[in-house]
Parts: sequence; structure tokens; C-alpha cells
Amino acid sequence: MYIHRTAEKEVLLSLGQNPVTALIGPRQCGKSTLAKRLIQGLGIEKSIYLDLERPSDLRKLDDAEWFLESQRGLLVCIDEVQRKPDLFPVIRSLVDSWNEKGSFLVLGSASMDLLKQSSETLAGRISYKRLTPFLFKEIAGDFTLEQYIERGGFPQSLLANEISFSKSWRNDFITTFLERDLYQWSGFSPATMSRMWQMLAHVNGQTVNYTQLGNSLGVSNVTIRNYIDLLESTFMVDVLPPYFSNLGKRLIKAPKVYISDSGLTLSLLGLSDFQHLMGHPAIGSIWEQIVLTNLKGHFPQSEFYHYRSSAGSEIDIIMKTGKEIIAIECKASLSPVLARGVFTAIEDIKPKTMLVVAPVKKGWPMRQNIEVVSLAELPEKIKSAVSC
Repeated sequence: MYIHRTAEKEVLLSLGQNPVTALIGPRQCGKSTLAKRLIQGLGIEKSIYLDLERPSDLRKLDDAEWFLESQRGLLVCIDEVQRKPDLFPVIRSLVDSWNEKGSFLVLGSASMDLLKQSSETLAGRISYKRLTPFLFKEIAGDFTLEQYIERGGFPQSLLANEISFSKSWRNDFITTFLERDLYQWSGFSPATMSRMWQMLAHVNGQTVNYTQLGNSLGVSNVTIRNYIDLLESTFMVDVLPPYFSNLGKRLIKAPKVYISDSGLTLSLLGLSDFQHLMGHPAIGSIWEQIVLTNLKGHFPQSEFYHYRSSAGSEIDIIMKTGKEIIAIECKASLSPVLARGVFTAIEDIKPKTMLVVAPVKKGWPMRQNIEVVSLAELPEKIKSAVSC
């Protein structure tokens, strides 16, 4: 079964406008499936697909310039491109020579910042598109919200026939990342990363204290920063920076860190399913992470922050899209109630509107300029607010 992805249109548009399009996102989030779907739509005779984790495909690029030059006129799709960074100068030379749109589609499990080679050599020639694990709106017709929360958005976890298979896949994914994928990047210990990843799951959604984490693990706060940077660059965590709007207030300047997938968070916490999550302190932060992931998936060009003052005023997510500011509060309750600090924060920030995202079927107006919305309603509510 193929599930259509929200990012499809953006990737197709980019292929028509740029010589090189990079589709980035975590391992196993569906990049290869989406790329093959697009290739199938173009026609197999008009494209070629190379998977650099396959030795036979990797050997084809021993003389990359010769091989790729022979593919002119085709869409060349290269999967796991971060495994061969010396390709980027060759691609730059070829696209400059060909002067054609839609020549390369490269897939990578590392962020634009981590793929420094591409950003340096392909500047002005490449467009980056991020694919997240499944967004709720993509699968809402086939899965319940509770299934989405307990399994997360990774396709093989969400689509597993039984929850036990889903849990087993997530455990294997974590092990594979620590024991194999981590070796692509120098200077990182799998044992230390494993312990830190579990610690981050226990403080999920909280402002990060690098020194405290470092003391707990017996490493420096610089090491902790480097490890979190790597997890962010490989899409395993989301780092939400603080929002500064009122210089007259004392604001919390530390970022918040979220494990990037609810299913992975449950596995790292040792929780087996939604029933075990209910009543657990992690439910609130996991709900925040789910909302943040869906916002980033639907609005990739927007900027996201958190707001917290030392006096206790706080808003979970501040979304900045163009000149518009939208405040988003996440409440893992069917009867959401806002604390006094939220209203103080609204006075500080003065957003265009405020949305309270709750696990409800259908939202309702809470008060003037504040509305409760469901996760499925959230994208359209934001589009409506921004267009007004």
C-alpha cells in the first residue's frame, strides 16, 4: 500500500525548477519509497536509481564522472548520498555543463548543515526538501490517533501488523543507529550516545541543561552539545530555540529538546503501548513533540520557537511564518484548560491568533482569538489565519 505524502508536490515542483533536488530526512522515513514513486510516474526509461548502501551501485561510481556523464538526459536518483560526499563536486561540474533542470535527485539521512560539502559546492544549484515520518493527516483515514501516538510515524513501525512487531522494529532501529549509522560520524561513542538518548527521553520537551547532562554521563557540556547536534542533524531529536520578543523581561534562554518521534520515545522509556503511556508524565511532552513534528512537516519554511519567562509565563510553540506570529499551546486532554502564565505570555508576544491543539475530534472557540483545534484541523486553521 502506498500512502501519498504531503511533500510530493514540493519535490516535483523543485525537480522542474532546479538542477539538483535533495530529499533529506531520517533513515526509514519513506524517502526511497517516495523517490521510486516519482520515478515510476516519470517512466523508468527516463530515470536511474542508485542506492549507495548496495555495493554494486557503489562500484558504478568508482569513476563517477564517466558513469554520470553517460546518464545525461535522465533523472539520476542517488540514495544515501552522504556515504559518498566526494560526489558533490562531480555533480556540480556536470550540472553546470548540462544546464538542465531535474538532473539529480539525491536522498540523504543527514541535514543540510551536516552535508556541508553539498552546501559549499552546489550553492545556487540545489534545493533541499525535508521528509518527516508520516504526518497524521497523511494516515488519519487508516489509523487512530492513539495508534499514531504509540507507534510513531516511521512507516515500518506504523504499518506493522501487530504492536509487538512495531515495538521490535523500533528497538532494532535504535540499535542500528547506535551500532552502525553512528560510525559514519567520527568522535562519537555508541555507549555514551545510548545513555544520553535515554536520558533525553526522560527529560523530553524540557529546557536542556548541558552541564547537568554532562555531569550525569561523566563528560563535558561541550561533548553533550556535540552529541545533541549530531542527533539533531540526523533527525533523531528536534531542538526548539527560545523566542525573544520583550527585552524588558527575564527570559529562559535554553532551548527545549524533543525526541523526534513518539514511537521512539516510548521505546526509549520502556513503554509498550498507548495504555502504558496514559497516566505517565511523558504524555504531555510526547503530545508537544507530535504537534511540532506535524507543524514542521506542513510548514517547512516557517520558524519555530518556545517562549518562557522566569516569572512563569509560557507558550509551548511560537510559529513565525513571514511576518505573522502564531502561538500554539499543546494540551494532551479532551478538556484543555489554559494556565494564567499562558495569558501573560500572549500579552508579551501579541500573536495574530492562538491555537490550543488537543486530541479532540473537532475543535471549538475557547475565547476571543483563542481556538481549540484537533491535530487534523491544525494545518488548515493555520493557513486560514495566515491568509487573513
